[in-house]
Amino acid sequence: MKCVKVPLRQLNDTRIKLMENGLMNMEYRIKASDEWGYIPINEDIDDYEIVDIELEPMKKVPHNFSELLKDELSEKEIDGLRTSFDTIGDVVILEIPEDLQDKKLKIGEAALKFTKRKAIYMKKSAVKGTTRVRELEFLAGVDDSVTIHKEHGARLKLDVRKVYFSPRLATERKRVMESVADGEKILDMFCGIGPFPIVIAKNRTVDITAVDINDEAIKYLDENIKLNKLKGSIKTYCGDVREVSESFNSKFDRIIMNLPGLAYTFLDVAFDLIEENGIINYYEFSDSYEQGIERLNDAAAKSGKEVKIINCRKVKSTSPGEWHVAIDGKIVKK
Repeated sequence: MKCVKVPLRQLNDTRIKLMENGLMNMEYRIKASDEWGYIPINEDIDDYEIVDIELEPMKKVPHNFSELLKDELSEKEIDGLRTSFDTIGDVVILEIPEDLQDKKLKIGEAALKFTKRKAIYMKKSAVKGTTRVRELEFLAGVDDSVTIHKEHGARLKLDVRKVYFSPRLATERKRVMESVADGEKILDMFCGIGPFPIVIAKNRTVDITAVDINDEAIKYLDENIKLNKLKGSIKTYCGDVREVSESFNSKFDRIIMNLPGLAYTFLDVAFDLIEENGIINYYEFSDSYEQGIERLNDAAAKSGKEVKIINCRKVKSTSPGEWHVAIDGKIVKK
């Protein structure tokens, strides 16, 4: 391999100059000895000593998904796949269209190579049932669905086959956390493995009550409390929040209702448990904010209270024309 030979003290400056002028061969590694450095080049260059020396080739790393699938899929198909996977810790979950099912194993291997994660799974169903889980099919890597996901300084352990978790809500969880004041008493009515409680308790001094009907989710939440050294900050309950809440002896400054498909059916419970001037972080699937605002107003009226809408936002797209929307309401007496 043709190389520029330079004194070691000049190696970095020469490397930069050659790169800027497009003269460095990027397919081989630079070699250095005690006194000399050897920089691979594409062609002979004046004003430098040129030598022929054996160099180690650079490992070729794909820069994007398309490099690995260009011979299998069209650009349009690849573009769709780029936005259709979730990375949860060292697990990747793909969403593969029906017309590409015959290539799912090749797509899985490409995803494994590109993401460098431990395991690749494919969605086999929508989230379903009261425990909010979906069927997954293993495609590539190691068939181990337990992982630890890191988010905003928190560590979240989970089994992607047994619990629901969306990494796409990370920004929303941070936004809610930043709106929380120290000293708040918080209820998360549908907590899952505890991403809202854990992220909030890692960054604020609060008292959180977390409820979920999925016993696997509560098992992992209890582990996550220990993992993040938050013992005493979060109390956990397994069961239907409508039933579990009958044993609560106090009300809350904030209630988080992130069960977008069914949260509206629990608004009566939330209004019974919210303190005056408390905040309800309410979520639902909708094409606008009007439906959610109307539901909050109706529930407030039935409980003899009023709700002041303080924030509305689209959290993520769920299907064409439909969004996972968030509405924050401050609850006051009439």
